[in-house]
Amino acid sequence: MLDYRLDTKELAELRAAHRRALNVREAYRLNAVILLSTGWSVADVAKALLIDEQSVRTYFKRYKKGGVAELLRMNYVGSEALLEEAQLAELDAHLQENLHLSAESVARWVKERWGVCYTASGMAAVLRRRGYVYKKPKLVPGKADATAQEAFVEKYEKLKQDKAEDDPIYFMDATHPQHNPVLGQGWIKRGTRRLIKSNTGRRRQNINGAIDVQRLSAEIRFDETINAASTLALFEQIERAHPTAQQIRIICDNARYYRSKAVAEYLEDSRINLLFLPPYSPNLNLIERFWKFFKRQVLYNRYYEAFADYKTACQRFFDNLDSYASQLRSLLTENFEIIRQ
Repeated sequence: MLDYRLDTKELAELRAAHRRALNVREAYRLNAVILLSTGWSVADVAKALLIDEQSVRTYFKRYKKGGVAELLRMNYVGSEALLEEAQLAELDAHLQENLHLSAESVARWVKERWGVCYTASGMAAVLRRRGYVYKKPKLVPGKADATAQEAFVEKYEKLKQDKAEDDPIYFMDATHPQHNPVLGQGWIKRGTRRLIKSNTGRRRQNINGAIDVQRLSAEIRFDETINAASTLALFEQIERAHPTAQQIRIICDNARYYRSKAVAEYLEDSRINLLFLPPYSPNLNLIERFWKFFKRQVLYNRYYEAFADYKTACQRFFDNLDSYASQLRSLLTENFEIIRQ
């Protein structure tokens, strides 16, 4: 009589595969082996899953022979198309170093490497079972210095501890959204297209701003140009908002106008202290997340025929910032990502 017992590691592997199952057939095969290993009889499993007893026994034998990959192999794949565990491990290593744009591309590489043929759908199934998903990579600065970023985070934490209660810390930067919709994914009925109007011009709204992530308050300006003069106007606006603050810390990048002579002269008699981020470290400037959220709320899949309507929508977002408090609170956490090369 076949021993259907499995150890803890095998059961964990099966349950993890069940959570990733791509369809009902895969789920049933995994269910059959899991139920058998937990004491169910072959007859009871077959009755519960509405399959024949021989299939139940076959599924278990296939799992013991080749693990989850063998168990989930469908007939259209064929045994000659299966990769061995050592080959799958090498494929994993290859995919960690090389980004393929399609499952077809991966299948071609596998065929060239081992002479094993997969269809595009078959390779996609293999990739999903190995924990891969199809998504865009993330762009990061190529010259980021991890040591400098870590030093900044330490300095920032000390700054928070040492500041007076009424002294704010702002993250500052400008954004220049174009008067045009930004296409984003949404729920569209299968077989139909959702059309979003666009504008032919390239007019932009220049917004200079700073956000206090502790209070979730922002100081915003709409300017014709972002330069030293608009920066000084923003500084004055921030100082007026904090009449009792002894010092106002503002974290910013290394844009030329922040290091200009006019800004340096203003800061000599100001309560504002600038803290410059390490070069190539937008990941440390929390206002970058804020700008992305702003664009998602105002620009994604939204068409404004007149530039005045577009500007009004932008202003309305900042006027109603309190309505986004819960979302911003979870978004603007100080869990800084360190970019490492």
